[in-house]
Amino acid sequence: MIRKDHKIKDSRTLIMGITFKENCPDIRNTRVVDIYQELVQFGLTVDIYDPWADSKEVKQGYGLDILNQVDDNVVYDAIVVAVAHNEFLDFNYQQVKRNNGVIFDTKACLDRTLVDGRL
Repeated sequence: MIRKDHKIKDSRTLIMGITFKENCPDIRNTRVVDIYQELVQFGLTVDIYDPWADSKEVKQGYGLDILNQVDDNVVYDAIVVAVAHNEFLDFNYQQVKRNNGVIFDTKACLDRTLVDGRL
């Protein structure tokens, strides 16, 4: 984000996935919460979307609200693919990514031409 001259504070970020692993509803031992907390500490507004996770379990276990679906009318400055769910492989990231936005792929599951960074 810094390389693309984004203002970090108050940037809108979407985390794709919160479960422990892909295509599984298990949220125990997920490290995605650490990513969320780190981004919030830097002043980002963070949404989490995971079609596999139970929103009540996430709220009870971690105190976080997650999206049931991504709103096509909301654009994000950054998108972090944290879990490699099958649904995320064909997701239309360009529709919800702001022009000049960034996509960071922590699981190296997306085509390299789509992402700005990966682990």
